[in-house]
Amino acid sequence: MKRLPKLVRKVWKVILLLFLIVLTFSYAMFQGGFVSWFLFYSFLPFAIYCVALSFYSLNELEVTRVLQKSDYKAGEPLKVAVSVKRAKSFPLFYLLMEDHLSEALKLASQQKKTKALLLPGVKKEFSYEYVIDELPRGEHLFESFTLRIGDPLGLFEKEKRFTVEDKIIVYPAYSEILYRTFENQYDQGLTASRERVQRDTSMATGVRDYQPGDRFSWINWKASAKRNVLMTKEFEQRQSHDVFVVMDCAPDKNFEPVVSFTASLLRAILKKGAQTGLLTMSNERASFPIRGGEQHLQQLFYHLAKIEAKCITPFAKILDTDGLLIQQTVSFMLVTAQLTKPLVEKASFLGQRKGGTITLFLIKGEKESPSENERSLITIANARGVRVVMVHEGEYMAAFSEVNAR
Repeated sequence: MKRLPKLVRKVWKVILLLFLIVLTFSYAMFQGGFVSWFLFYSFLPFAIYCVALSFYSLNELEVTRVLQKSDYKAGEPLKVAVSVKRAKSFPLFYLLMEDHLSEALKLASQQKKTKALLLPGVKKEFSYEYVIDELPRGEHLFESFTLRIGDPLGLFEKEKRFTVEDKIIVYPAYSEILYRTFENQYDQGLTASRERVQRDTSMATGVRDYQPGDRFSWINWKASAKRNVLMTKEFEQRQSHDVFVVMDCAPDKNFEPVVSFTASLLRAILKKGAQTGLLTMSNERASFPIRGGEQHLQQLFYHLAKIEAKCITPFAKILDTDGLLIQQTVSFMLVTAQLTKPLVEKASFLGQRKGGTITLFLIKGEKESPSENERSLITIANARGVRVVMVHEGEYMAAFSEVNAR
């Protein structure tokens, strides 16, 4: 049924073209003279081109999209080169091309548009470029192109969709942060250590499976030979420097800064030499165990690249219902853009259960001041042993210097 209107339009255009040829020829025959015949012969090339174009197939066109790389950082520009090749030199009056982008990329500012009008003529190869100024975070798909050709009179037009799939992953933007471990256990007091995290390897208490990030010297070769898999020594740790990060995925205007700061925090912790894990609750719950190493960082960044602000469960409720948090014997850091009384109460309760201080990072926009209610909650949180650190967008470096000054 859908093809019927197209067929009717095509037949109608053929009839119209034949009518115009007959009309100009009849005018030349009956009128005579130079002007009438000049009009007929001037129209004839356009008519012949229209007929030839109706038989021209777009299937011979080969469209290629060239991307500089597949991994980007949020805010980077994207330059895309599009090339078209064909086997025949049939003259094309114009070629209208459009690259179909994902919805997120369509909303991004474009220096050069994805839709371009080309005048290929008889060229067998031609191309154009477009630029997206600032890439938004996420996984973006390039699906297809639409190509359209036509004649100067606008009687015949042909359109074809070419499937050319590509994918890029845009990781969250991150800043360099000097992470400092907080030694609030045993007799150290509440201070920030500038030294690289080291494990106490004076006494091995057992063995476990090898995990990425474990040192080569920790491998227990005897146990590995017996079990035919790599086994790592477990050491007695007087103090755990491992950190478990919980990120709030509630819809908020500052969600992108929340993701960016979380990425910066995780990177800084792993760069320091400690191990870290992550818990998020968006469309579904996602938990990453505490590990170290570059591969673990890539997994975390890939998850943060695709995360969306679609959590309908209050952040305090997530802390209350997730039994994994109770089982962890590590430091906790919470990242959110919304400070509420239930969240302060739950963080305080969690800190009492774990016997340590919970750090809560409250993310604000540039030059955004806390409300009176938030100031009151920060005072209450500090009194209950919850360390609240306010971090403004773009000023992530100051996060730990502010904590250190408290």
